Amino acid sequence: MFLSNRSRYAQNPIEEGDALAEKLAREGRNITKLNRGDPPVYFPTPEYILNAYIEALKAHKTSYTNASGVPELKDAIRMRYKKRYKLEVDSESVIVTQGVSEALSFLNEALIDDGDSAVLFKPYYPLYVPLLNLAGGKEILEKYEESRNWNIHVESLEDTLKKLKKNGAISKVKYLLLTNPNNPTGTVLRKDVLEKVVSLANEYDLLLVSDEIYDEIVYNGALFTSVAEVAKDVPFAILNGASKDFDSTGFRLGFAIIPGSDKKSMELKEKFADFARMRLSANVPAQYAFAEAISNTKEHEKSIAYMVKEIESRVNFAVSMLKENPYISIVKPNSAFYLFPKIDLKELKFSTDNEFVNKLLMEENIQLTRGSGFGAPSHIRIVSLPPKDVLGDAIGRINEFCRKSAQGSRPKKKAAKNSK
Repeated sequence: MFLSNRSRYAQNPIEEGDALAEKLAREGRNITKLNRGDPPVYFPTPEYILNAYIEALKAHKTSYTNASGVPELKDAIRMRYKKRYKLEVDSESVIVTQGVSEALSFLNEALIDDGDSAVLFKPYYPLYVPLLNLAGGKEILEKYEESRNWNIHVESLEDTLKKLKKNGAISKVKYLLLTNPNNPTGTVLRKDVLEKVVSLANEYDLLLVSDEIYDEIVYNGALFTSVAEVAKDVPFAILNGASKDFDSTGFRLGFAIIPGSDKKSMELKEKFADFARMRLSANVPAQYAFAEAISNTKEHEKSIAYMVKEIESRVNFAVSMLKENPYISIVKPNSAFYLFPKIDLKELKFSTDNEFVNKLLMEENIQLTRGSGFGAPSHIRIVSLPPKDVLGDAIGRINEFCRKSAQGSRPKKKAAKNSK
């Protein structure tokens, strides 16, 4: 066999429908793409950030730089976390990466040997599992409970950790990974739930990793709590980046903060820096632009306030339309820009969510992502970034598609015999 066994893990469900969507577009169809969470498509990256990028180019800041990040960006990140979350970190605790995806790769390559594992929660961001598998690890899947507004089922997590300890397998668990705010559910963990998870991580000596890429896109009265605010005595790492809060997905810039001075934290941040040196440096002019994006709080607050207000309005509008659909149930989001409804596949006579998504694309020209790609079969993920006219048209067609599918799935009633 020419390809490696591990190469089979290279997949991304979010983009798996792109080839078909592009084929249909070439045939002249107008495809509504609600599969990818890409804010700059609908909210152009703010001018002050673009101008900073241009200035970096004009200043010829285009050569290799410190592999862990330019000092200006690392300092901006440090100050942001000090102001927002009262987290004090030194420069060595911040490692700039090529998006959060590279930070996840560093995490797994640094910690995982064959046979090791990590605790993930489903539904999960689709790259969590394959990146773990590529490093030779196996996922231990706990869950965000839909019936608890997508908060963690803490009792189940505690039972799982007890069993792992009893079986002598807890030493093989290298980290526990949270997504907060959550993709794909669009919800925020309650502070008391987060505190319980932190307590369990401390009890079982687990590294706690928190992906907080949507930490400023919170609305509908929700309050976000960073792990930095509650994990005082637990080794932890925070992953974040430029893509969402700073509306710059194409910059491909993320970062990891590993603040602890304990042995685990020190070894991990040193190994992250080693991996960063292996790929030389992340996009240099983009780093200077990202530093300005964070540091210019006046401009950032203006742009993020507008974006969050619009996202809140669009999400709530889409939810109100979906609630008219008797074949769909949904937990109302309060963060990010995703809807993650559950479909009554049985009533609609679809065997899988993948079949639903593919048929919707073929018949209605709407591209979504199957929930099974996030570890949640019978769900679909809908990106709610487009304007209301586009979003309303798409949701309307999804509702009509469900109605037609339900009608078409039922046998026709026999005609009544004429009585004479």
